[in-house]
Amino acid sequence: MAMTLHLDIVSAEQAIFSGRVQCVTVSGQEGDLGIYPGHTPLLTGVKPGEVTTIKQDGKAEVFYISGGMIEVQPDVVTILADTIIRADDIDEMAAKEAQEKALQSLAGKKAKNIDYQRALVELAEASAKLRAVKDLHKIIRKNRLG
Repeated sequence: MAMTLHLDIVSAEQAIFSGRVQCVTVSGQEGDLGIYPGHTPLLTGVKPGEVTTIKQDGKAEVFYISGGMIEVQPDVVTILADTIIRADDIDEMAAKEAQEKALQSLAGKKAKNIDYQRALVELAEASAKLRAVKDLHKIIRKNRLG
């Protein structure tokens, strides 16, 4: 049996996951993190992106996170998210529309009332949601074929 660690993923609204996993990958402030049992203790910020887990049974699960903090201990990982959504709950069309709207805002550089910082954040969040959905589709295809 594979070694595991306990993972909790929570936001202010809900606890979305609590259980044993073989590993966790997440986009930290300093780069992507791959966390396995026995990892060195760590506390860092999390960028908008995806959280991928390989559960105790070997099945993968993908989440979208808008940002937050992660605390890593050798046998426990806690992700405190601003917002977290299971990838299979993401409205892909809404994310594509948000991405397109942000791109259009950024393309209109001569418009006076554009909040560029907000448009960049919206673009990053929509793009991260779409990556999470894309990775979920890859996992589903792999499970069907393998």
